[in-house]
Amino acid sequence: MSDHVQGKVVVVTGAGGGFGRLVCLAAAARGAHVVAGDIDEPALTALASEIVAADGNVATLTTDVTDLAAQHALVALALERFGAIDVMVNNAGVMPLAFFADHVNAMAAWNRCIDINFRGVLNGMVAAYDPMIEQGRGQVINVSSIYGNFPVVGAGVYGATKAAVDFLSESLRMESRGRIKVTTVKPTGVPATGLAGGVINPEAVIGILGANAATDFPRFEAMAAGQLPAEEMDPDSIRYFALAPQFIADAILHAIDQPWGVSIGEITVRASGDGYIL
Repeated sequence: MSDHVQGKVVVVTGAGGGFGRLVCLAAAARGAHVVAGDIDEPALTALASEIVAADGNVATLTTDVTDLAAQHALVALALERFGAIDVMVNNAGVMPLAFFADHVNAMAAWNRCIDINFRGVLNGMVAAYDPMIEQGRGQVINVSSIYGNFPVVGAGVYGATKAAVDFLSESLRMESRGRIKVTTVKPTGVPATGLAGGVINPEAVIGILGANAATDFPRFEAMAAGQLPAEEMDPDSIRYFALAPQFIADAILHAIDQPWGVSIGEITVRASGDGYIL
């Protein structure tokens, strides 16, 4: 079978950790030219060292996704180093779950969430748009969330930013069909990404669990304590409970690994035993 990752120039934001780092490593291992952007310069340095040690091709740039000029600079680096931008993965994001009653403690984090999750994605799309149109083809992959599917308590602001990402993605697809293909990736809960560290009120997770909260909160506690049954931690088990980040990175690579004429519009990947209701 043909490999449609090899040789592509793939730009990734939020590349220093989580899904972004895994996508960069996997794409480089498949022969892609990776351009990695993140606000965390030491994390980028570590990523680049790992890719170079494995004989991969990578360029990095410290990038604040909320700054349009910085996003243009990231795309310009791809054009300068590798002569094109085939794929733009808008991955950077934060998840400050909180109830509206938490507004005093949450407001600053909510504003940052809007800037990164919404404005950051829009900036990445805009920065990549002209070069892709001039090339005659390109792919934009936007990392959204199942939280964008429907409003739930505890995720008003975060969910709204992800719903906005869904709207942006579909609008770009319709406007640029035949020139830019667009993929929206919607992770479910993926505990190991570190996103949970930005949660303002842990009880706000109840919205995405709904009726399953009573059974699943103890499972999360057991997982944190290393006491979850082995079958619930095994991806080969139908009772697999908490999705590992690698499976989302694999889904992103799958969307890239398609002929130019084939576009995967939307991907949701779940652990078969998770309790998320959206």
